[in-house]
Amino acid sequence: MNEYIIVTDSSGDLGEELVRELDVSVLPLSFLIQGKTLRDYPDKRDMSPKEFYQLLRDGEMSTTNAVNMYQYEELLTPVLEAGKDVLILSFSSGLSATCQASRLAADELREKFPERKIQVVDTLCASAGQGMLVWYAAQKRKAGESLEAVRDWCEENKMKVCHWVTVDDLMYLKRGGRISATTALAGTLLQIKPIIHLDDEGKLNTVGKARGRKAALDLLIQKVADTAIAPQDQTMFVSHSDCLEDAEYLAGQLKSKCGAKDVKLCDIGPVIGSHTGPGCAVVFFFGQPR
Repeated sequence: MNEYIIVTDSSGDLGEELVRELDVSVLPLSFLIQGKTLRDYPDKRDMSPKEFYQLLRDGEMSTTNAVNMYQYEELLTPVLEAGKDVLILSFSSGLSATCQASRLAADELREKFPERKIQVVDTLCASAGQGMLVWYAAQKRKAGESLEAVRDWCEENKMKVCHWVTVDDLMYLKRGGRISATTALAGTLLQIKPIIHLDDEGKLNTVGKARGRKAALDLLIQKVADTAIAPQDQTMFVSHSDCLEDAEYLAGQLKSKCGAKDVKLCDIGPVIGSHTGPGCAVVFFFGQPR
């Protein structure tokens, strides 16, 4: 019997329905908007994505707060007291201190619960790329695989999780220091849409550009067609920040052009969305090279 739980954080952008289906635990990260600190729960009880992105469009700013080890300890202690082990799949260390906080908490909790197993995987993934890895891990646990086997599979496969991203408004990338103000202004005027991916260090890099939104979306699909591993066997993921029509277009193309077995759609929550702004669309799949 596999008495362990899979824990992730809300930057994985798994919604309430998927979280319930997968039977995983999610640590809600926090964000600050309109002078209020809110938590990004899977059920979006503090603020819905629709309301969040409308606030951004109206000129509000949102920032994110670093998680601390005590939040992990609070979440995990009752689980360990109940005699269950824990596998943590964390947000990329290349983008956040979340993984480090989970490791510190794990070290503390191993001392308090020496008979329990607590393993941490730095997914080097973000948004529904992290969520996709969690989804596959949950399938393996459901199939009866041990904590160690699932951990090892995640470590062996996380560098195959491809993240291909386009954003609609370059100004959010400028605020995050990803591009210069000059590049953002010129790109906005010329309708240039950047193509971004997550590299082997789990960091975002701008690697291309397209003229217009449709061309950018099609370029994401071309990346999948060029690099996906056995797409007919894959459940791929698409995430979006309040641009459902674009996400549905990508999902349809992943099935019709790339032959994906299935596609899951996810909302980009406020934690990731604070840095992308509205109009971000992303495809996630197993491919080589990343």
